[in-house]
Amino acid sequence: MDAVRLISANRAALARCGDGAQIVAEAWQAQALAQAVGGLLARCGPPQARVEATALRAAGVRGARVAGAAEVRAARLTAVREPRRALRELAELLGELATTLIEVAAHTEEESLYWHCLDALDATGDVATRATALLHRLP
Repeated sequence: MDAVRLISANRAALARCGDGAQIVAEAWQAQALAQAVGGLLARCGPPQARVEATALRAAGVRGARVAGAAEVRAARLTAVREPRRALRELAELLGELATTLIEVAAHTEEESLYWHCLDALDATGDVATRATALLHRLP
């Protein structure tokens, strides 16, 4: 499946989330997707962008490990047909997730959920930074 379709699936799943735990799970799904996109572009992308693609893959590893308990949508990634579009949409999704994670953390009374939100927020910021750097390196 193409990266843009998977990003759309992540966005749709985020919109369906009913509670904070589901939102945190979607953050890890997005990071696993970033890892997969980075890995594919590191192997098959333009040579001048492979260092940044490898950094994106490495940044997303944390999300893939955490999301590993559930079905990881990113496992269905087979292509990044439009790298610039995919990275723009991935960065937008990560921005939406960051905003949502902040809202959940600010309004929860569950200490565990609060810390899960902050952990996911930290990782989401790192992945977003790497995705943006990669986007700037693409021709």
